[in-house]
Amino acid sequence: MDVDPHTIRIEVETAYLDEQSDPKERRYVFSYTITIRNEGSVSAKLLTRHWVITDANGKVQEVRGDGVVGEQPHLKPGQGFRYSSGAVLETPVGAMQGSYQMVTDEGMRFDAPIAAFRLAMPGILQ
Repeated sequence: MDVDPHTIRIEVETAYLDEQSDPKERRYVFSYTITIRNEGSVSAKLLTRHWVITDANGKVQEVRGDGVVGEQPHLKPGQGFRYSSGAVLETPVGAMQGSYQMVTDEGMRFDAPIAAFRLAMPGILQ
C-alpha cells in the first residue's frame, strides 16, 4: 500500500470560554487548539486557511486568510505545528470545518481537509 506523500493529519481540541461569553447578548466564545502533523514523505508549507463556521441557527461564516495565527509553518516529514485560535457564535452550539492549502518545496499545491468538529457550551449536549 502506497503512502500518500502529502499526508497532513489534523487534530482539534475545543473549549468554551465562559469568561468571554455573554449568553444574554447571544455571544458564545470558543477556543480551539489545532495540531497539524506532516505524516507524508515530503516537506510542505501551510499557505492559507479556509474555515466554514456554522451556528445552530444555520448562520454560516466563511473565513479565508494567509497562514494561521500570523504564521505559515513549514513542516518537514514528521514535524508538527500547534496553535490556538477562537470563534464567536450567536448560539451555544455550532460546528467548524475547512481546509489548509499546502505547498510542497517543489511547488505542488494540495489541500489538507479539516473534518467537521463541534463547538458546544458544556451541559448543552448530552
